[in-house]
Amino acid sequence: MPRKNAEPTIPPLHGARAVITGASDGIGMGIATRLAAAGAEVVMPVRNRAKGDVAIARIRETAPNARISLRDLDLSSLGSVAALAATLRDEGEPISILINNAGVMTPPDRRTTADGFELQFGANHLGHFALVGRLLPLLMAGAARVVSQISIAADSGGINWDDLQWERSYNGMRAYSQSKIAFGMFALELQRRSEAEGWGIASMLSHPGVAPTNLLAAQPDLGRATQTSGRRIIDALSRRGLIVGTAESAGLPAVYAATSADAVGGGFYGPSGIGHLGGPPAPQKLYSRLRDDESARRIWDVSQKLTGVPFEAP
Repeated sequence: MPRKNAEPTIPPLHGARAVITGASDGIGMGIATRLAAAGAEVVMPVRNRAKGDVAIARIRETAPNARISLRDLDLSSLGSVAALAATLRDEGEPISILINNAGVMTPPDRRTTADGFELQFGANHLGHFALVGRLLPLLMAGAARVVSQISIAADSGGINWDDLQWERSYNGMRAYSQSKIAFGMFALELQRRSEAEGWGIASMLSHPGVAPTNLLAAQPDLGRATQTSGRRIIDALSRRGLIVGTAESAGLPAVYAATSADAVGGGFYGPSGIGHLGGPPAPQKLYSRLRDDESARRIWDVSQKLTGVPFEAP
């Protein structure tokens, strides 16, 4: 089936500051390019400055007048998250858009963050949880849209409440699903608390469908010397325009959530094609794993305890 990727109409974003994690390549770089071209000041927190500089040069090929800059961030370190938040608070600029896009996927062996958490739970969920909490005053000042990028993996598996850190029996895919389910429940609970506390933040969910990104590529630092067989299949389908999307189109749901007048707090947006694997962005039916409000409150409380971030309004 031919791919149809309708670009969402992005309103002028002049005067808006957008912070995008995981923007130094793939889906995140596509998101950053679109927001910068619309006039937003884009802040790219990155682990690798050299890679970030290359990304900025590529973005400026499309958006020559882009206002874009790097900051340092390693989501697998709560100290790094705190340092970035302190830097941005010192700069004092309200944040209008925060897109929590960065992530790691299925290292073959259990790995841990700098703080001892299972890597996927720690980086995909807890790192972003802590970042949002520490940036809360700036997000409130900017009446921000906070877009949290989950995955179709959040439609399977569950929360391993008895062993959140997968210390007893590690399964890479199940741990990945857990991290995205927890992250999705956090985003929905953030919307509920924003409404209840008057924070003025709109929290949305997005998912990119399936596309050839670096998540399944060879990553020696994660113990994966070669790309996965799944990545090879996705590459072949994407090149032929079949079912799945591209790295560029996969960012469109997050862009839609962050900028469209039709996107609402608590909404979930993803591709509208077959199986929601590719196609133009559109509202999605909320995954069953994300509909348990009690579990969402529980994951929020656990995440506060593990990260030490209290989510205090100014």
